[in-house]
Amino acid sequence: MTTGYRLSLARTVLFALLYAAAVYAGRRTAMVADGVSLVWPAAGVAAVWCCAQRGAPTRRLDLLLLAGILGTGNWLTGASPAVGVVAGLVGLIEVGVFLRALRRWRPGLWGAGGSETLRSPRDLWALLGAALAASCAAGVSGLLGRWLVTGSMPIASSIMSMARHLTGILIIGAAGIWVGAALRARRKIRRPSFWRSVEVAGLLAVSVAGQISAFAYDHRLPLSFALLGFTVLVGTRLRTPWVLVHNSVISAIAVQYTLLGSGPFAQVGDIDQRTVLVQLFCVLVALVGLALSLGRDERHTLLTALAEEKSELHARQAELAAQQEQASHHADLLTAIIDSMADGLAVIGPDSRVTLRNPAVTELLGEDEPAHLRALAGEDVRGVDMPVRSPGVPEGRVVRVTATSLPHPDGTRSAVVLFHDVTAERRHRDELTNFAGVVAHDLLNPLASVDGWTAAALEALDGVPEHPGLHQAQDDLARLTRASARMRGLIDGLLSYATAREATVAPVVVELAEVVADIVVARADAAVAAGKPEPRFSIGPLPAVRADPVLVRQLVDNLVGNAIKYTGPGVVPALEISAVSSPADPLVTVRIADNGIGIPDGQHEAIFGNFHRAHLTGDYLGTGLGLAICKRIVERHGGVISAADHPGGGSCFEFTLPAVTGSPTSAHTRMLTALP
Repeated sequence: MTTGYRLSLARTVLFALLYAAAVYAGRRTAMVADGVSLVWPAAGVAAVWCCAQRGAPTRRLDLLLLAGILGTGNWLTGASPAVGVVAGLVGLIEVGVFLRALRRWRPGLWGAGGSETLRSPRDLWALLGAALAASCAAGVSGLLGRWLVTGSMPIASSIMSMARHLTGILIIGAAGIWVGAALRARRKIRRPSFWRSVEVAGLLAVSVAGQISAFAYDHRLPLSFALLGFTVLVGTRLRTPWVLVHNSVISAIAVQYTLLGSGPFAQVGDIDQRTVLVQLFCVLVALVGLALSLGRDERHTLLTALAEEKSELHARQAELAAQQEQASHHADLLTAIIDSMADGLAVIGPDSRVTLRNPAVTELLGEDEPAHLRALAGEDVRGVDMPVRSPGVPEGRVVRVTATSLPHPDGTRSAVVLFHDVTAERRHRDELTNFAGVVAHDLLNPLASVDGWTAAALEALDGVPEHPGLHQAQDDLARLTRASARMRGLIDGLLSYATAREATVAPVVVELAEVVADIVVARADAAVAAGKPEPRFSIGPLPAVRADPVLVRQLVDNLVGNAIKYTGPGVVPALEISAVSSPADPLVTVRIADNGIGIPDGQHEAIFGNFHRAHLTGDYLGTGLGLAICKRIVERHGGVISAADHPGGGSCFEFTLPAVTGSPTSAHTRMLTALP
């Protein structure tokens, strides 16, 4: 036997004992010899019993015991065995109708499939409706059963029976639902304060004393219904559990004094009328008290929920106000920061109007709204240097412009434009460039003298007879010649780097195929003249680009020269030159791959730095400026350059240049022409 079954069986035994006591008590209230009772608490106990055991494993045993106890009780108190059987069947019909009606109208209540207690007057009306339906079903079925058994149809007795059953189910059923829901939820009973306890005790005592006074001493005036005012007071002030206790006590007082022949109801001569009046009084006490109490509880619940929502709303409003204040503070701080910037900052709206600009913009560009700001809207531009002349600065200045496009959800775009004054930087750089050019030129003259005198000395030593120091002198002069050549190469590299960095970019349509073909022929001739293996070239289709022809030739020649120079001993240089372009892409990607010695690990980005040499050993001499020059040329055309390992061995360089897209007024062309 499982634990659940044992618990269910224990509840069955407990309710069976309670039901037997209720049947016995109801039969003891019979006021006439035919067994018509004044009250019938067994109907309420049966309803609570079936609610508690709904879905229990012993529910069939519960129904069997209910019918057996009811039938046996009627038989033992004077009814015939046939009437006892009818009474048992009527009890089963009554609890079945009650459970079905309650589940249909209030499925969330305890005993109807849920776990909730009575919370509002609507729950009370549902309970009253279910009790009325069950009582009517019991009355009709009992009347038909008596007619089948005895041949008589006591309609008045059936009406009184329905009233008794309705009262019992309403009073005891309401109390049972509240207790069952509390036990299911394991709800802790809150301890009331001292003055609240005094109020509860006082109200209950006054109401009970008033009811006892009315029923014990008043034999003529019907004051019992007037005493419903105490029920109203109890219902409006006390919680539902105390109202249930009050209802039970007042109903017991009314029944007990009427049975004793005391009170206003005992003065009614007709027993049927007396019974109906007692039931009506008990039902009114229960309905008035519970309706007021449940209505007050419902209002209290609604007001509590409203107060919580109001408190939450106030908290949200306070939080929103704090956020707004913080946002306002941040906005003021951001405005102060933007206004204090030395660089100009402007925001261009979708209608190509400047919606925001700080004072530095006016200082750099003048008072008039610059038209080229509107032209930048919708385009991303990085580091474009633009010459600007304004009435405030007649000598002009150079401003570096960076524009970022900001798309909006509606498909429109704004642009944030940043202006940085690079006039002093450019002036300083120009001075450094001029200084480097002058220094390089001045250094070449002494090198020319050194080369000339070294050549003259070597030529003079050719006719000198053999001497122990002759070969040493020739070796020293040869080393001097090589050192002079390295110095000349370094100076030439510096001049090329300065040219690539500062020379004016003049973009035109350049046929890459022609540039590469010319470089291939020149490199092949140079290899043959030097007695070295002639490089092999594999050239794919090469599109035209929009770039500076001089700088593009220097770029390709440097990369091809590097590929030929950094080839292993005894290996014939092999180069693959190709390009990729797309109508939707504004850039052409050029790829130059070789079969050389490759790039050391971790240096694929460092090789583009100034004076960086990846191979410090062997016969691979250089200044470390070749790839830095290539990077500067590519960047000045708005492209990027990168290096990677070639899958077949060697290196692979890729760089991008602006494609020829029809009109020379494209974004890349405007960027290039803006550079000084």
